[in-house]
Amino acid sequence: MCGRFARRSTQEVLADWFGITLEQMPWFVPSFNIAPQSTQPIVRRNADGSGRACSLARWGLVPAWAKDTKIGFSTINARAEDAASKPAFRGALKKRRCLVPADAFYEWQRLEGKSRNPHAIALASGEPFALAGLWECWTSKDGPPLETFTVLTTAPNELMSAIHNRMPVILEPSDYDLWLTPEASSSIPTSLLKPFPASRMRAWPVGSRVGNVRNNDPQLLQPRGKETSEDAAQTPRMRPPSLFDNL
Repeated sequence: MCGRFARRSTQEVLADWFGITLEQMPWFVPSFNIAPQSTQPIVRRNADGSGRACSLARWGLVPAWAKDTKIGFSTINARAEDAASKPAFRGALKKRRCLVPADAFYEWQRLEGKSRNPHAIALASGEPFALAGLWECWTSKDGPPLETFTVLTTAPNELMSAIHNRMPVILEPSDYDLWLTPEASSSIPTSLLKPFPASRMRAWPVGSRVGNVRNNDPQLLQPRGKETSEDAAQTPRMRPPSLFDNL
């Protein structure tokens, strides 16, 4: 499952990374505690298929056939293994694939009893990356169209298996066009829906503040146990001094 992620990169960085014109991007700012039902940028093909475009969509996919938007609370993720057979996802998997920009994602490692240990996971290089996503457009009887998305998940790699039994699908930049363009292949490119190499990723424990969606600041990504004296006074043993130190 992927139920929380972070996007620290600026619009300028993401425009360059995804090959999008900055002037055509909708306005958004970095966010360090992205939760379901929030509106976030996604990258997809232009309507005419000539290039990539960035749009804002709500996290939690609502199929066009849904009677209301409540289904979006249970469709934040789509299992790569069976998305093609699920009514909520199969149409989007064929025709409406997207990239979800991220710099890290969070996962909670289960300990003894009910304890859970939050971790941040990112690329070892510190670069931004794209989660494989699907998008849909839902129209109500008396409101504007609502665009939504979901994140595909797969089996964990060696790094993630010690933390959780699932991980989001991370795509290689060289595969972005193949994922975005349905006609680029005679079939759905399911070969892309695999665990990202563990050797190119890094995971580290973070403070429990990330569990509260109202907290949204760069310190959420700090390794637990390296807090400044000021931070320690506010939130003991949770907020170290520098973002992505030594990545």
